[in-house]
Amino acid sequence: MFLMNYTRPDIAYAVSRLSRYTHNPNKEHWNALRRLLRYLNGIMNLCLHFNKHLVVLEGFCDANCVPDNDEISSTSGYVFTLGGGAISWKYAKRTYIDRCTMGSEFIVLELAGQETEWLRNLLGNVPLWGSSAPVSLHCDSQAVIGIAKNYAYNGKEDIFASDMIR
Repeated sequence: MFLMNYTRPDIAYAVSRLSRYTHNPNKEHWNALRRLLRYLNGIMNLCLHFNKHLVVLEGFCDANCVPDNDEISSTSGYVFTLGGGAISWKYAKRTYIDRCTMGSEFIVLELAGQETEWLRNLLGNVPLWGSSAPVSLHCDSQAVIGIAKNYAYNGKEDIFASDMIR
């Protein structure tokens, strides 16, 4: 699991899901494991390619509330790319349940913002990276984007949102 989390973000979700059934696997889980191993065998010779012309730190984040019937918890994650290759990522099963997806999106957006600050500080020490280099953080929630752009939401989350957006 350690190596999967730190070296293979493409299989992190599948391995995480399969590891939940190690105590009582069935044929469906065995077939999923075989499919994962076939995938790894098929991409064994592939590697990350970094584009030297695109020096933009980009982050993508997403969150779900209660994704399926097997569990009652939220999941969230983010990935950061630099020059087209993934340099930082996190996927986590949350210990809390949100009333709405928007709350989960704000929480993961705030966590991704913290990671953005850390990565900017780290990259600021690299001579090829300028301290004013652009950073782009993407979120797919229309409600969160609307609140971030105009603060015009009239619901309860308005107070929560103003605390999360800087």
